[in-house]
Amino acid sequence: MQEVFVTGPLAWPPLLEIVAGGPLSGRLRAARLTGAALDRDPDTCFPALMPVQDGGAEGVLVDLPDRLVFDRIEYVAAALGCTPVPKHIEVEGELRAAIAFLGEGEAEAEAGAAWNEADWAGRWGEIALNAAVEIVGYFGRKPAEEVAAHLQMVLARAAARVSAAEGQPATLRSATPAAQVEEAARDLTHAGYFLTQTHTLRHPVFDGHVSPQLQREVFVATDAALVLPYDAARDRVLLVEQFRMGPYGRGDPRPFVLEPVAGRVDAGETPETTARREAWEEAGLTLHGLEHMTSHYCSPGSSTEFYHCYLGLTDLPDTGQGRGGLETENEDIRTHVIGFEQAMALVESGEANVGPLVLMLLWLQRERPRLRSAS
Repeated sequence: MQEVFVTGPLAWPPLLEIVAGGPLSGRLRAARLTGAALDRDPDTCFPALMPVQDGGAEGVLVDLPDRLVFDRIEYVAAALGCTPVPKHIEVEGELRAAIAFLGEGEAEAEAGAAWNEADWAGRWGEIALNAAVEIVGYFGRKPAEEVAAHLQMVLARAAARVSAAEGQPATLRSATPAAQVEEAARDLTHAGYFLTQTHTLRHPVFDGHVSPQLQREVFVATDAALVLPYDAARDRVLLVEQFRMGPYGRGDPRPFVLEPVAGRVDAGETPETTARREAWEEAGLTLHGLEHMTSHYCSPGSSTEFYHCYLGLTDLPDTGQGRGGLETENEDIRTHVIGFEQAMALVESGEANVGPLVLMLLWLQRERPRLRSAS
């Protein structure tokens, strides 16, 4: 059976075991590939092996037990944007023919720079393991190229799962752990840009017993950061307006809605970083302060989506409309700078009909005297 060379994240034992479908004890040997190096961008969860003029990459040579393991490794590599290339790999002073998986272009980092597994695992390890589980789950069901096209969403969902594991207080509500839910099956009902899962399960009930076996569907999304830009000196807020599929799909005759600035928390970002990035991308604003409002599920009965809400202190003009959004994401956004009282009138009339915006304006109503006195 053909041997393969893997390096970087794919050579990390916990991740390689997920990709291969089981342990590869006794089938791994330290190896080196010359003429290639890992792309060392620290903000990349899965740095690719790239051609370089000088230097080399340390990794492992995998003695494959069967064709299935090769197919799984090849599939995951393709989902990460890499293609199989025949290479000669140095193992114990000898060259052996093997398959390596290389990305396109050349490595941006200095050739031969050492891969620090501990540093990478400390930042990316849990996200990478969660992402690998999702990617491998598509094997035999979905072309790797389609997974590659949605890789950032895969990583964002993985990051959301890692964040969820940190938990939140349980002083009034039940502290019964999720581990006590008896899950009989988990089926992937839809896998596109978003996911829908169907869970067959039994969960603890309040009388101390467990529920009958149930089927429950859940929309699997990501975490998001929302920010309400506010100029305390001028007492102005900025709202964004855009077409939204939720109102349109519901049959609302006016599918354009007013919202706070918002965006997906990408893997490797903190919600605060996302809030600042989105304020710039959607409204061209630089924030000089952030105040955390709340972090919460938006629709816990049917969705995993989780919101981190902030007030963004910034400088705004007196009034006006503008345009924002990224062309690369097909965003068409109109911004509105309005006074606080006008914003609250929108809540009263119902024109402000997006829950997070209403919540954030009510938070601002409570905190406004403090913010105004400090401006």
